[in-house]
Amino acid sequence: MPSDDRRLQAANPTGWFEDLYAEAEAGTASVPWDLPRPQQHLVEWAHEAPDGPGRSALVVGCGYGRDSEFLASLGYDVTAFDVSPTAIAAVQARYPDSKVSYVVADLLDPPASWHRAFDLVVENMTVQALPVSAHASAIESVASLVGSTLLVLAVARDEGPEPDGPPWPLTPSEILAFETGGLSARRVVRDESRWLAEFGR
Repeated sequence: MPSDDRRLQAANPTGWFEDLYAEAEAGTASVPWDLPRPQQHLVEWAHEAPDGPGRSALVVGCGYGRDSEFLASLGYDVTAFDVSPTAIAAVQARYPDSKVSYVVADLLDPPASWHRAFDLVVENMTVQALPVSAHASAIESVASLVGSTLLVLAVARDEGPEPDGPPWPLTPSEILAFETGGLSARRVVRDESRWLAEFGR
C-alpha cells in the first residue's frame, strides 16, 4: 500500500467507509460485505444465546443491516450504527418498516449515553477494517459499550508483521485485549481463519 494511503488512513481511519458507500450508491463500486443473510457465526451463536425479548442489542458498524435485522427478528431491541451517513440512509431505505434504530455514529467517539448501555454488543469485522494503529482504541471503545455480553466476529491472523489492508485481521493478543473494563472471556474459538469470541461482565 502506498505510504500516502497509509498516512491518510492514520489521520482518518474511518473515512474510507463513507467513500465506499457513496461510490456504491453511485453504482461505481460494490460493498464486499453486502450479503443477503446474517453472518453465519452470529446465527449459530444466537441459537445458544439468551432469548432476545426484553434485551437490548447494539450492532457496531452495521452497514446494510443484515445482522441488525436478524437480531431484531429474535426480539432484541436493536440499535445499530455506522460512521457512514450514506450507509445509514441506504439501510433505512432498504428496511423502511424496520424496528431497528439506525444511527450515524463513530466507534472511535461513541455517544456517552451508550456507556455500558447494551445487554448485547455485536462487533462483526469492524475493528479489523481499521488500520492496526487504531485497533487498541477501537477495542477499548467497543468494550465500553457492553452492559453484559460482547460477541466479536473477526478474521484471524497470527502474531507478526502488520499486513497490508484493509482488512487488518485480529491477532490472538488483540482478541484478548477485549478483556478490559471488567470484561472477561467466556469463549474464544478460532475456526480456521476466523474468530468467534464471547466476553461478559
